Amino acid sequence: MNILILSAGTRNKVVQYFKENIGKGGRVIATDCSHLAPAVYDADAFYLVPRITAPDYLDRILEICVEEKIDGVFSLIDPELSLLAKEKEKFLASGTTPIISGYDLVETCFDKYRMFQMLTKMGIPTGKCYVDKEEFYRDVKDGKAGYPVFVKPVKGSASLNINKVYSHKEIDVLFELYDDLMIQEFMDGQEYGADVYVDMLSGKCTSIFVKKKIKMRAGETDKSVSVKIPSLFEMLQKFVEKCGFCGMIDIDLFEIGGIFYISEVNPRFGGGYPHAYACGVNMPMQVVNNLAGKENAVNIGEYKEGICMMKYNEIAVMDLAGAACE
Repeated sequence: MNILILSAGTRNKVVQYFKENIGKGGRVIATDCSHLAPAVYDADAFYLVPRITAPDYLDRILEICVEEKIDGVFSLIDPELSLLAKEKEKFLASGTTPIISGYDLVETCFDKYRMFQMLTKMGIPTGKCYVDKEEFYRDVKDGKAGYPVFVKPVKGSASLNINKVYSHKEIDVLFELYDDLMIQEFMDGQEYGADVYVDMLSGKCTSIFVKKKIKMRAGETDKSVSVKIPSLFEMLQKFVEKCGFCGMIDIDLFEIGGIFYISEVNPRFGGGYPHAYACGVNMPMQVVNNLAGKENAVNIGEYKEGICMMKYNEIAVMDLAGAACE
């Protein structure tokens, strides 16, 4: 079996995990647009490819799928997920299965206002959002909303261009400077993260790992501790199965007054997934099973509580002249 990891970047651990689980004779191939992406050097082979916005990008990836006889492909960056989902049939025609949820669902995940609308319709607690600042101002006047709030792009990732604001004036300035912004209720509570797997064959949620976030850095979990919350397991299982998610899902939540609010949903490996893997929640193996036509058993919450993850800096030193690149 061969796996292709797109836009590998700095996610060395994910590459390593798939190499550990791919099985005898299997290969893990990685791509990136930069030869300075350290994760590609942990793969069995790697390809330098154009940026995802290049006209020939998709054709090049499909060529690699054929050349390397790729069984399954996934990406580690948000902008590429919609491309994989939208062009799913082209990948299938080349013999490769994209490990991604449906296109409409992926687009909903990256449109924070659409996600707010979907969660509200489903009766799942989430922070109130506004795309019309005048509507927000009216709610403030009527006592239905207040400051501070977050002003952020409706579509965005990695916590880029998010501003915590305290006044009408700040909101007016930001809306004047930038397009496609929204206002989101500030959720002042404990933050949690959930790494979830939805079986690609059965559609059942097979794994949920929940971590209490202790420290964040650049939009990713820097320090966390594993926890088990049965009521949260139940809520997340119903949510992902009802929506029809597929494969790896990363969910951010806040706990306020004993109620869990879903903040964001990312249909990919989250930056904090190594915590789950170290605790025995092996999603790469579940991917391999699914690609081999085998359903995974439901093992939600099968891990130990109180295990801490602490990220730290590491470096890779490479003689690029001697690096094997396709």
